[in-house]
Amino acid sequence: MPAHPAPTLEDVAARAGVSRATASRVVNGDPRVREAARVAVNAAVTELSYRPNRAARRLVTRAADSIAVVVPESDERVFSDPFFSGTLRGVTRALGSLPMQVVLVMGNPDDGDHRMERYLRGGHTDGAIVVSHHQNDNLWRVLAETQLPSVFLGRPYAAEARAPYVDVDNAAGAALAARHLIERGCRRVGTVTGPLDMSAGQDRLRGWQETLEAAGLETDLVEHGDFTAAGGAEATQRLLERCPDLDGLFAASDQMAVAAIGELGVAGRRVPDDVAVVGYDDSAAATMSRPALTTVVNPISEMASRAVDLLLRVMDGEVVEPAILPTGLVVRESA
Repeated sequence: MPAHPAPTLEDVAARAGVSRATASRVVNGDPRVREAARVAVNAAVTELSYRPNRAARRLVTRAADSIAVVVPESDERVFSDPFFSGTLRGVTRALGSLPMQVVLVMGNPDDGDHRMERYLRGGHTDGAIVVSHHQNDNLWRVLAETQLPSVFLGRPYAAEARAPYVDVDNAAGAALAARHLIERGCRRVGTVTGPLDMSAGQDRLRGWQETLEAAGLETDLVEHGDFTAAGGAEATQRLLERCPDLDGLFAASDQMAVAAIGELGVAGRRVPDDVAVVGYDDSAAATMSRPALTTVVNPISEMASRAVDLLLRVMDGEVVEPAILPTGLVVRESA
C-alpha cells in the first residue's frame, strides 16, 4: 500500500476552516490571532499529527539539526545556578560528534509575550529537553499539541504531562540527609525547602518529613526557599527566629545550604558543633564551603546524558519509559 503523505499546512488550514496564512501564524506562535482560530488550528494540528517540515527547510538553508534545552527561568537564575551549567555540559557532552546543535531557550513562562511557546510551535527544532518545570508552566501542553519530541529533566509537576522524564530519587535523597542528622544526635531538625511548585521541592520536603516522623521527631521547622542563596539565607533567618535551639538543618540545595552556614555564623552558631548542616546537589559550592558541606548527590551530568539518550530514541519513534537514578550522601565537615 502506498504511504500516506505527511499532512501539510494547507491540510491544517482546511481542517480548521481558516486561511493558510492564519494557520501559519498560529503554528508560529503569533499572538495576533483570534482565540477561536487559535483553538481550531491547534486542534487540527493535533488531529492530523502535523509537524512543520524542517527537512525541507534544511534543504534550503543547510542548517544543522538541533535540539532545544528549554529552561522556564530568568536569565539571572540560569547563569547563577550551577545546576543549569552542569545540565548544558552534560547535554553537549552526550551529543558528542553528532551533527546536532544545542539551542538554549529560556525565559519566564508568564512574561506575557509567549516567546518560548512561539519558538516551540514554530518548528525551529527537532526536539526539546525541558529543565526546571513549574506548576504554572504551560510547556507540557504546547509540546503535546505540537507533538514535538520531548523529555523532561526532572519529573513534570503536571500529572497530565505524558512526556518521558529523567529524575533522581529526590525523596530518598532527602531521607538520607535527615537520617544522617538524626543519627548524629540532632533533635531539633529544620529544613529549607525548594520551590513547592516543582516536583523536586515537594519530593525533598516529603523525604525529610517522613524520616523525622518515623523517628518520632517534630516536623514543624519548615521554611520555604527557592534553591537560591538569597532564598536560603532568608529562610534560615526565619528558622532561627522561630527556633533558637535548632541543632540540625537540611537545605534542599547546596546554594541554600552554604548561605545557611553564613547566617548561622552571623547568629553565633557554630557549624557543625552547634548546628549540623546538610545540602543537596554535591556541587562545586559544597567543596568550597567552609566548613565543607555534607550533601546529597544530584547526578546532573548523568541525568542530562540519559535525557539526551531518551530524546534521540523518542525522535526515532520509540516509546520510552521514565528513568529514575539513585543518589547517595557525601559526608564532609558540616555534618
